[in-house]
Amino acid sequence: METTVRRGRLTVYLGAAPGVGKTFAMLDEARRRLDRGTDVVVGLVETHGRAHTEARLEGLEVVPRKVVHHGGATFTEMDTEAIIARRPAVVCVDELAHTNVPGSAHAKRVDDVEQIRAAGIDVITTINVQHLESLNDAVERITGVRQRETVPDPVVRQADQIQLVDMAPEALRRRLAHGNVYRPEQVDASLSSYFRVGNLTALRELALLWLADRVDDALDDYRRAHRIDAPWPAKERIVVAVTGGPESESLLRRGARLAQRSAAGELLAVHVIVEDGLAGQDSARIARLQQLTASLGATFHSVVGEEPASAVVDFAVGANATMIVVGTSSHGRLRRLFTGTTGERVASLAGSVDVHLVTHDERPRLAGRRRRPSSLGRRRQVIGLALGLLLPVVLTLALRGVEHSSEQLPLDVLLFLGATVLVALVGGLLPSLVAALSGFVLLNWFFTPPVRELTISEPTNVLALVVFVAVAVGVASVVDRASRRAADAVRARTEAATMTALSRSVLTGQDTAEAVVERVRETFGQESASLLVRDGGSWRVVAGTGGRPPERPEDGETTVDVDDRHAIVLHGSPLRAGDRRVLEAFAVQTSLVLEYRRLRERGDRAAALERAEATSTALLRAVSHDLRTPLAITRTAVDGLASDALAPDERAELVAAVAESTSRLEQLIDDLLDLSRVEAGSLHPVLRPRSLEEVLPVAVSGHAPGAVELLLDESVPFVRTDGGLLTRVVANLVSNAVRHGRGAPVRVAAHVLPETVEVHVVDRGPGVPADVRDRMFEPFQRLDDSSGEGLGLGLAVARGLADALEATLTAEDTPGGGLTMVLALPRAGRDEETP
Repeated sequence: METTVRRGRLTVYLGAAPGVGKTFAMLDEARRRLDRGTDVVVGLVETHGRAHTEARLEGLEVVPRKVVHHGGATFTEMDTEAIIARRPAVVCVDELAHTNVPGSAHAKRVDDVEQIRAAGIDVITTINVQHLESLNDAVERITGVRQRETVPDPVVRQADQIQLVDMAPEALRRRLAHGNVYRPEQVDASLSSYFRVGNLTALRELALLWLADRVDDALDDYRRAHRIDAPWPAKERIVVAVTGGPESESLLRRGARLAQRSAAGELLAVHVIVEDGLAGQDSARIARLQQLTASLGATFHSVVGEEPASAVVDFAVGANATMIVVGTSSHGRLRRLFTGTTGERVASLAGSVDVHLVTHDERPRLAGRRRRPSSLGRRRQVIGLALGLLLPVVLTLALRGVEHSSEQLPLDVLLFLGATVLVALVGGLLPSLVAALSGFVLLNWFFTPPVRELTISEPTNVLALVVFVAVAVGVASVVDRASRRAADAVRARTEAATMTALSRSVLTGQDTAEAVVERVRETFGQESASLLVRDGGSWRVVAGTGGRPPERPEDGETTVDVDDRHAIVLHGSPLRAGDRRVLEAFAVQTSLVLEYRRLRERGDRAAALERAEATSTALLRAVSHDLRTPLAITRTAVDGLASDALAPDERAELVAAVAESTSRLEQLIDDLLDLSRVEAGSLHPVLRPRSLEEVLPVAVSGHAPGAVELLLDESVPFVRTDGGLLTRVVANLVSNAVRHGRGAPVRVAAHVLPETVEVHVVDRGPGVPADVRDRMFEPFQRLDDSSGEGLGLGLAVARGLADALEATLTAEDTPGGGLTMVLALPRAGRDEETP
């Protein structure tokens, strides 16, 4: 029978920064387990020449590394197959985020670890906080260093055990200064850049917060696994119950102040949608509450529940909250006497969760709020009122016209009740009350003994009439409530459809001011609409649509403020109150659109400034070396030529050196100028049909005999390009290939495709790994080029010029080793193929 192999456990030593001692701690754990009799081996450890780390390896079995050959060089990597064949109980694997050499079984070391764990072997590994994928951008903003090797957070989060290896910034800097981390020549540069106190403090906080979240998740998992419903106050977590009313903002701010009293306090806002979610939902106000919640660093949650108090408590318990903040009730004394308040019900249900009851200034206004009028139309109410007056009279006349006895009173009551229900269905609550009262009087006067007197002789008749009135009022209330619900449902469906249409336009990229204004005009059937911005003391139209868009708020019938500076103005029929509420929701969405646009524009400007700064920094570094080198050679040669004691061959050699250095300097300056033209967008190529027979021979000239092989068939069709720029592109590609080709000839060939003609520049050099090919087209990227020639601009210029020529430039592996640059040029039309 087949047995299931137990998956190996994963223990991670998480370092807050390089040099804090995570590898040392891992080896300490390995030695402790070895002393307890556990079979422990070291799969791979990087000591970086640190004596203390090397000392901890003594007595531990180390699995030999395997040798990997790539690009003519020899590397060593962890031998995963040997570890699995050895089958220890525990293996130590350093640097989990490491990228393996191309040609290895897995691209990343984390995949090797997964394979080892699948074989049932426990793994102890290490990783620094800057290598976590979710923190990569934050670490780059803090330190200015982009970490190329990262590990997805779930890999580390799902580890069986995580140990944080931490150290105070000052202590780590002392360790660095003593030479216990890096070589002495690297210490000064490290202390003044990456290992500044501010950087180390920020990295330490990132590690602690990340680990705290993981611990919080583990606590939630434990409570769920053990079915623990009662909150555990391991972290201050405050839930604020918001109704959507004007008091909600006060409650949120009070909750935020309470959360700030704890260093790691968390604030959650919960809004309960009662029953079907139709009554009392002001979408514009809810949207503003969501904005305020986000600005306070909290999260907003909407839940559905039959009863607000129990829904709030259920949410708080599920979130492991320590406190619930709820506002005072706005109900009258009579209702509070019989039903209690929401705060009281929350307190009775909360159990061990604290309840903070907050008073607010909005309470008196809420207490005086009047009941909403009926949602039935005025015409139906008038008809209902008329029926409420006439139907009881008509029914009385009809019953008086037939033979009638006092024993038929229950039937009479039922007939009058039916008439009252009919009136309620038509006119709602008020007409049905009129029908019920008039029916009560007529029943008492004409049909209840003694007749023609407002007295009742039999107690059962009294009960019948009271039940009649109570049922009539109850049915009328139900009908009125149902009509309100129906109206709320229609209004909610309309608002949802409208907001969905607006959201769809935003998500599909139609988030321009013109698109939003046009959507508003179409939705509310207005003649024209404008989005205005206050510019000083006057208004200016940002976007307008329709016949004559309003230019000032006074020019329209409806005006809604978007924010302090913007307003939406509509010209046409005035809006109803319900439509105005939807328009306010539009205004909130419009403010979000404008804010997102401002943020994107700022982000684009910041990114442009960052790119410019990076380019300037790289340029200064490059100029300080690459431009200085040919100038120094030229200066030396000129000084030598000034001497009179030179033999003719020496003078010729110096002249050749001046010529070569001048040529190199000219090439570097041309690359800089081309790059500046590309980035400035000032290139205006003249695209016309050209033959590659005219361009390629010129582009490959200037190299030593046999360095370049040009394979070009006469049948190659014309391409649509700019001859001068295409020559620069191919020349840069060929020069780059010759420099990295290790002496092997560079082959330049043309391949004809249905829509394009591809020019292949093929070298037999070391090649470039696939994960860095996009980066090699960035300016000042030299990758592993240590020749000292060039600024690393050749490929960046080639890519920029290719884009200007409407061509594409990509890199591929050369079969058998090397790199192939593929330049795809658009073919000229048959009617254009003329020289």
